[in-house]
Amino acid sequence: MEEGNRGGKGRREEATEDEAVRLSTTGQVHRVKRKGNTASRGVSDFQPISSQKKGKWEIHKKLLFVRAAESGAKRQPRGITKPKPVSPALQAVVGVKEIARTQALKRIWDYIKENNLQDPENKKIIVCDEKLKGIFAGKDRVGFLEISGLLNPHFEK
Repeated sequence: MEEGNRGGKGRREEATEDEAVRLSTTGQVHRVKRKGNTASRGVSDFQPISSQKKGKWEIHKKLLFVRAAESGAKRQPRGITKPKPVSPALQAVVGVKEIARTQALKRIWDYIKENNLQDPENKKIIVCDEKLKGIFAGKDRVGFLEISGLLNPHFEK
């Protein structure tokens, strides 16, 4: 690389013509740039195109958000946020006939914490009482990652 201006902060080095042509034809960079002594730390001399496009996308996302807020239209709940009928066993814990999966999981955690059902030695393990055994397929102990999977049969499709 040839050295350019060697002044203080504005110091830059430019790539050779062959490197610039190779990089521009492969679409890897939109300009060749070097800041300070970054080569010794293993930092690349080239700035990827994605950083240039990111600014335009951020503006577009903000514009979409503003338009949605101005229209006042609220999206209908979908997927796990949509309330669905639940089994009688799950109704006994959550207290309602229809609930979203996210809210059901939240209420189950509230029930676990209210009744102090976490294993004192390993908080990731839930020690089931009679109500939870009805939900968790009769298991005495359940890992916290298993909870959402064990709730699936209690929601009607």
